[in-house]
Amino acid sequence: MAATPAKSGVQGLHRVLGTWDLVLLNIAAIVGLRWLSTAAQIGPSSLVMWVLGLSFFLIPLALAVLELSSRVPGEGGLYLWTKAAFGDMHGFIAGWTYWISNLVFLPSVLLFSAGIFLHVGGDNWLANSGNGTYNAVYALLVLWSATGLGVLGMERAKWLQNIGGIATWTAAALILGAGAWAGFKFGPATAFTAASLMPDFGQLATYSTLATVALAFAGLELGPVLGGEMRDARRQIPRATLISCIVITAIYICGTASLLIALPTAMIDVIGGIPQALAAVGERLELPYFGQLTAFLITLSTIGAVSAWISGTSRMPFVVGVDRYLPAALARLHPTHGTPYVSLLVQGVLASLILLASLSGSSIHEAFVILIDMTAILSMLPLLYIMAAYPILRRRAAGRNEGVTLTPGGSIVCWLAGSIGFATTLVAILTSMIPPGGNQNPALFLLKVVGGSALLIGIGLIFYLKGHRTRILG
Repeated sequence: MAATPAKSGVQGLHRVLGTWDLVLLNIAAIVGLRWLSTAAQIGPSSLVMWVLGLSFFLIPLALAVLELSSRVPGEGGLYLWTKAAFGDMHGFIAGWTYWISNLVFLPSVLLFSAGIFLHVGGDNWLANSGNGTYNAVYALLVLWSATGLGVLGMERAKWLQNIGGIATWTAAALILGAGAWAGFKFGPATAFTAASLMPDFGQLATYSTLATVALAFAGLELGPVLGGEMRDARRQIPRATLISCIVITAIYICGTASLLIALPTAMIDVIGGIPQALAAVGERLELPYFGQLTAFLITLSTIGAVSAWISGTSRMPFVVGVDRYLPAALARLHPTHGTPYVSLLVQGVLASLILLASLSGSSIHEAFVILIDMTAILSMLPLLYIMAAYPILRRRAAGRNEGVTLTPGGSIVCWLAGSIGFATTLVAILTSMIPPGGNQNPALFLLKVVGGSALLIGIGLIFYLKGHRTRILG
């Protein structure tokens, strides 16, 4: 029996997003320029890793998003897709874990942004890196500015995301130019040989790195969550997805290659951060303000990413609230701006509390680190659902695919892409459970991370069961 497409049924949302808005949202949300230095520390083999991440994760995810967003359109994206494929409870779990994971992800990005911003002012500003008051004020200011714009409407919030996407693009272009100039002036700082390009697949760490690199591409599923706020989602999502995939892949591969050309791998390893790496490139090229300029652009990039994730993830409790599995207040739209303002405000308060807790005493800070490890699992679980729903809904449709953006190659390619993406995501989940090097109690780490993840899912299921009972009685 073919699945009936589940639609959000949300009325009152303003359709203001165009193709380039979605492209810039994808770039702001997905591209983390910090991944360039992380990948470059691995050496030339990281370039092959990026290609494998593209092949085993980004392409399957893009194909799944394209088909599912046209087969099951509407506000809520992955929540609707999972619900159509596996039922209401699994739809709730996918939406809940996606939202919960981002409540911790947002504070971590805000604190990263606060640290990057200090590089704009040089050594004098960097003295504040350990200042809790500075970090709290900066992070809360960015968080609530983005939340406030979100309440005022996507027509306003999208500009912050667009600025972030443009800043990411501009910073990447500067990195590419600096790498090309350094290579022309001094020659490549890193030797690119067949041996150095080939990863060592005999080591477990290689597969862990591959999972990390692959999931640097995660985020294409965010745009369709805003499907009810696009002018023509069925046309815009395919266009924006194709453009985004090309640009994002070029930034990651070419940006990493540029760093390797400009600096020796050993130096990047010592530096251990994109702002310091870019400052070192500037010094080598006798461009003293290059590091500060790129730090400013990366700061704008991270602010755009925060805005994108705030806008996207706030729609998840809103749509679930519409279905009455979460408190009905979360489903309210602002009477003037047509935005899920209650969901945005609740999300802002919870993210603020987690942020402040992370800046508190050492024991609370350790709990925050555990939360980050847990959310690595929780953020990947919805991606498993996406990869599984993709071929299953194709099979259930039994050829009834009018208006659907189908994967070329038929069902075989659909199942192959879904299976590869599912396996890559599963490997990422399993490797995220491996305790970090130097951990004194691996069993306790595993218990905290896996047990904590199960606890958060369990809390969500309590909401689900309560909402399910309300739906039956109501």
